[in-house]
Amino acid sequence: QVQLVESGGGLVQAGGSLRLSCAASGRNTSRYAMGWFRQAPGKEREFVAHISSDGGSTGYADSVKGRFTISRDNAKNTVYLQMNSLKPEDTAVYSCAASRGPLSTTRGDYAYWGQGTQVTVSS
Repeated sequence: QVQLVESGGGLVQAGGSLRLSCAASGRNTSRYAMGWFRQAPGKEREFVAHISSDGGSTGYADSVKGRFTISRDNAKNTVYLQMNSLKPEDTAVYSCAASRGPLSTTRGDYAYWGQGTQVTVSS
């Protein structure tokens, strides 16, 4: 069992930055691949970024590539999402998720989810 708690969301102007954190607790959390997903009002939850258990591999949605960076600190059991050059269309609830399998962009491959943190980008 893995518990995930996100933090760092808030209100920011377009062009600004935020750093989200996802604190993991439970057994062997460092063995999980981790992902960030987001869900905007009226839309389905979509993949944002993922990182392998050792941090050696990462992947991004085309919409955030070059602006967002995912990283992890296994000593602190924490995964981060650095978001730069934010746009109004980045407004959503951002959730982190954990998977025992290989890197995936598919929601169903992630067994554990956090409650999410709201990110609002004003124009």
